[in-house]
Amino acid sequence: MKTLTTTEALRAFCDRAAQSPYVTVDTEFLRERTYYAKLCLVQLAIPGEGEDDAVLVDPLVDGLSLDPLYDLMKAPGVVKVFHAARQDLEIFYIEGGVIPAPLFDTQVAAMVCGFGEQVGYETLVRKVARQSLDKTSRFTDWSRRPLTEAQMKYALADVTHLRVIYEHLAAELEKSGRTSWVEEEMQVLKDPATYVVSPEEAWKRVKTRTQSGKFLALVRELARFREGYAQSRNIPRNRVFKDDALLELASTKPQSMQDLSRSRLLLREARRGEIADGILAAVKAGLETPKEELPKTDDKRDALQVNPALADMLRVLLKAKADSAGVAQKLIATAADLDALAAGQRDGLALTGWRRDVFGNDALRLCDGKVGLAVKGDKVGVIEL
Repeated sequence: MKTLTTTEALRAFCDRAAQSPYVTVDTEFLRERTYYAKLCLVQLAIPGEGEDDAVLVDPLVDGLSLDPLYDLMKAPGVVKVFHAARQDLEIFYIEGGVIPAPLFDTQVAAMVCGFGEQVGYETLVRKVARQSLDKTSRFTDWSRRPLTEAQMKYALADVTHLRVIYEHLAAELEKSGRTSWVEEEMQVLKDPATYVVSPEEAWKRVKTRTQSGKFLALVRELARFREGYAQSRNIPRNRVFKDDALLELASTKPQSMQDLSRSRLLLREARRGEIADGILAAVKAGLETPKEELPKTDDKRDALQVNPALADMLRVLLKAKADSAGVAQKLIATAADLDALAAGQRDGLALTGWRRDVFGNDALRLCDGKVGLAVKGDKVGVIEL
């Protein structure tokens, strides 16, 4: 197993990889004690069976620059292959300001090819590569050095088997004419906004049952402070205060240190110093929010007049269409998408692109009473009315 520890060695491998049709990529990182992931290892492999065709890159070595790797991630003639790419791509974007392209996510491709919803890498290794994985090193501390032989073997397997999986899935997509489906799904992963949490928008991630604008103003200001504080100090947001404590603060509206001391859910460290000052300032800002600036939730779904019988029929249609196409149901439409359709909305994701061809057109015809569903044996089909 070859580990690259110098910029020169990394550049030499990346120059070779730039001449390849694809490179498989994976990362190992830690995030338990930081806001941003700490990159601990990068695994790379190109087509071939030689020892030099699959390498580990140690980003923790002093003096090693990852610039050659970032240049490779931008090379237009090389497909970058990941499995469940989101967290890996976030690291590349935050660390290097680059989103790998062209991009291929084998988890998404597997869903298109009928392997089920959010299929795991281990499953694909077993079913496609006909190999097994030793998962004993999965939850080890990747920041500790030296890495053990078992860790390196585990890490390298995440990109060597991926070559076989990629080639199999790419061939299946080409044969079925669905390559463009996967390319369509890659657009969200290639959007930088996917990897940036704005403190101003952080409140939308906090689950709350109330629709009160005044309460939500407090949630917004508290979440804004927490996100900004966590980002600036690179600590997990839950280390500042957790969601349940945030909601408690929005309810009790503390206006002094003494008020904060009465909190049941606030961590001891948050009852004094900068965090306490930030909480009190956020509560003050929330309370002083002008009426016209109070936040509003997207309550469209709550206001939907869903036809429950139609929603149930759409679920049956979705299963039938997904089974027929060999595509994971979740990739075509969510429960919320179906409820929106059953309430008369005509602008959901299920009505766009390849989803419309597979499901959306017949779903609209079902909603409009132009077709019905019929059962023949263990199959459900569409009949004209």
